[in-house]
Amino acid sequence: MKEGGGYCSGKGHLCYLLLSVPRALLCLALLRGKMAEEWKEEVDVLVRRVVKDINTAFSKNPNIDEIGLIPCPEARYNRSPIVLVENKLGVESWCIKFLLPYVHSKLLLYRQRKQWLNREELIDITCTLLLLNPDFTTAWNARKELIQSGTLNPIKDLHLGKLALSKFPKSPETWIHRRWVLQQLHRDNAFNAVVNKGHACPVPTERTEGIVQEEMQVCSEAAGRYPSNYNAWSHRIWVLQHLAKLHSKILLDELSSTKLWVAMHVSDHSGFHYRQFLIKSLINKAGTERTVSVHNQLANDQPLALVKEDGASSETPRVNLSLLLEEEMELITDLVDSYPGHETLWCHRRHVFYLVHQLETSPLPSSGGPAATGSGDGTLNSPHPTGPTAFPKTQAMDVDVQRYSHRRCYSQEIKRPKRAPAQLSPSSEAELGFIDSMLSTCRNTEQRCCFDFCYPLIVTAPCADYDFYEETSEFVRDVS
Repeated sequence: MKEGGGYCSGKGHLCYLLLSVPRALLCLALLRGKMAEEWKEEVDVLVRRVVKDINTAFSKNPNIDEIGLIPCPEARYNRSPIVLVENKLGVESWCIKFLLPYVHSKLLLYRQRKQWLNREELIDITCTLLLLNPDFTTAWNARKELIQSGTLNPIKDLHLGKLALSKFPKSPETWIHRRWVLQQLHRDNAFNAVVNKGHACPVPTERTEGIVQEEMQVCSEAAGRYPSNYNAWSHRIWVLQHLAKLHSKILLDELSSTKLWVAMHVSDHSGFHYRQFLIKSLINKAGTERTVSVHNQLANDQPLALVKEDGASSETPRVNLSLLLEEEMELITDLVDSYPGHETLWCHRRHVFYLVHQLETSPLPSSGGPAATGSGDGTLNSPHPTGPTAFPKTQAMDVDVQRYSHRRCYSQEIKRPKRAPAQLSPSSEAELGFIDSMLSTCRNTEQRCCFDFCYPLIVTAPCADYDFYEETSEFVRDVS
């Protein structure tokens, strides 16, 4: 009986322990749940305070022009993680892991109609979210709705995008939203264009020029922060096309202002591509304006001797295309002399020389008679321009078919091509001489790009001196 009683009593104690373990786990789980709720409430209070501090910083200083993260793994002091020094806004990194998920979930719950946010809260939430993650399209779409409803000033969104680009200069969603805002301002007649009498295109107003200069500044800063930032340069071209209307004065100012930038970024093809766009736009614009002026004079039955050479009003500067291309060749010559091994410089030189050769072989239509206007798009998508200054790619071969004119078809034995001796233009001779000097002074493998430039040059402008081409080829092979 004692053994049995002892066994039974031991068994009862074991059952008691087994029953008490789930109770302990349940209490622990409840305690953890309560602590998690309290922790979540504390985090929500903290995040709401940070969002409020960000908005307070913008209220105190509307001229904030840059944002950044302050490396700080943990909160060391009992103070706000938002630091405002002059016009710079800093956010301590330890709060990002709490701040970003909070504003992200808040916006998604609002878009799913599971949680209500008033307009001020929505503006604050989207502002904080886009400063931390500007590629979140939902946040930009929410601000689009606020702009369309008249709740949000579009100028504030331009400022917000500028701040986001100071930290994320290549954010595609920010550039897309920026163009949308500018389109809204243009649609709402915020930019008024004054059309001069006898002028073919609208002249930007002072307010338009101010907005254009602001966009140019934003693009320059973004291009300087991120190399080959094609998003920034593409936006710059878009502004010139849609806001500045490719006005000659603004195009010339852009050529002058970007000269120093490309000299400091010789390997950035995006900047040189932008200069190519400017030059081609000026060439196409000059040809179109002159052709329109000639056609207007012919339509009014006025003598062509009375046609103005500039074909525009006094506010539009006359562009000397020959001098313009000559200055560009001088710029690229100085850069090639200083940095001969950069392929970007040679590609740009090849393009500029092509435009020089094009202008020599097919000059702009003058006032001596009508000319085709052409349909150049002013872009660099095609390797050969299609505007009013386009010229034939190849020379047609004369075939002596007088003896065989009675025949309908010609055989290979009958054709007798007559080739006129090709002559080098002054620009071609100078360019070949420059290439020869570069190949003779720079003896390293990096100068293969010189030959890459030389071969398309001879194909584009056929020369009679093929011995030079053979000598150049042998020299490059020896260097390689």
